[in-house]
Amino acid sequence: MAAPLFTSLITPPPAATAPAHERFLHLIRLALAGGQFGKLLLSGPVGDDEDVERLTVRLVELRGEPALSFLWRHRTKDVTKNHAPEAGLAEIATLLGARFRNAHLHTATEEVQFAVSRKGRETLRVTRVDGSEAVAPAAHDKAKQRPLDMLNPVWSALGLTHLVKGEPALVPAMARKWKQINRFVEILSSAVDEAELQGPVRVADFGSGKGYLTFAVHAWLQSHGLSPRVTGIELRDDMVKLCGAIIDNEGLTGLRFDQGDVRTQAVQPLDVMIALHACDIATDHALHVGLQSGAKVIMSSPCCHKELRPQMTLPAVLRPMLQHGIHLGQEAEMVTDSLRALLLESQGYRTQVFEFIALEHTSKNKMILAVKAQGLAAEALAARRPELLAQIAEIKRFYGLREQRLEQLLAG
Repeated sequence: MAAPLFTSLITPPPAATAPAHERFLHLIRLALAGGQFGKLLLSGPVGDDEDVERLTVRLVELRGEPALSFLWRHRTKDVTKNHAPEAGLAEIATLLGARFRNAHLHTATEEVQFAVSRKGRETLRVTRVDGSEAVAPAAHDKAKQRPLDMLNPVWSALGLTHLVKGEPALVPAMARKWKQINRFVEILSSAVDEAELQGPVRVADFGSGKGYLTFAVHAWLQSHGLSPRVTGIELRDDMVKLCGAIIDNEGLTGLRFDQGDVRTQAVQPLDVMIALHACDIATDHALHVGLQSGAKVIMSSPCCHKELRPQMTLPAVLRPMLQHGIHLGQEAEMVTDSLRALLLESQGYRTQVFEFIALEHTSKNKMILAVKAQGLAAEALAARRPELLAQIAEIKRFYGLREQRLEQLLAG
């Protein structure tokens, strides 16, 4: 479906001397009217409303009609509200400056940044970007668009696609892998937006294996003009050589693979740290590297939770449940990742633990996502640090735990 032309939204342009917020709103209208609207991000909440962190506005299609979808990101929940285009624009107008200090409009041809200083001074900056096809609304009633382009030849080199009647097509046996990769990139996209990362974006992917996700991260960052500097770190030399050969054959830049391990890798400044399926305390070492490197985004999918289970002294009230080995293993996993999340929050990161992808696609489906908090959200987390540390101590006391590796690493 082609992007609709909202000609009814076009209004006379404001004067060049008009306030920046009026000129910004006009640019939003023009983007919608011309089918160029990508998304609008509002951040930097004003006042004492610490619970609201940001707002993302996207163009969607609901029952065949265009709408503006508002995703309100709160500290503890997300809320989505949909508006007709004109009503949505009116809502945006009331929010600029009054609820949010910063706004970032993404269109097919421009990046537009609006800001209001604490003294009320408004600024507007417009940056041209490479043109591309008009942005189509996301139809809720049709097949979902994937963030990765299947036509990229690197997927063929990785065995994800092959030619069918001369056109690239997904290898049927790799359908689940393709869905996992795209789901991961969707999560990364949201985290990059929240962290407000600007290129070049430095990424380390620990335990990169055959490089599926590493190549995907590089491709997505490159397609969004974020100048990737991506390093895959893998212990197996044959995997490093395989990925290096693909880089050479495809002529890729800003991507490399090194042989190494998260415990021995020298800490370098990072924007994004990735460690999927790191076994047991290797996850803790990876999280620690992410913290030491100053990463704004930390993504981890832990597995093999072995450290805490032998230490656990079962509280009497839980013994009837945890006498079963499978339940004890699940409890140890939950306690381990809860402590990790609390420790990350104590370091100033907005942290979520959630299902990465449905169980029918993978058995390893838990994701720990931590994004460095900013502004009022950072101040709120800093104020909660004593409370968070007390919660960690209480959980350890309740289960009789002597030590947890990430906590030890942070203590030095």
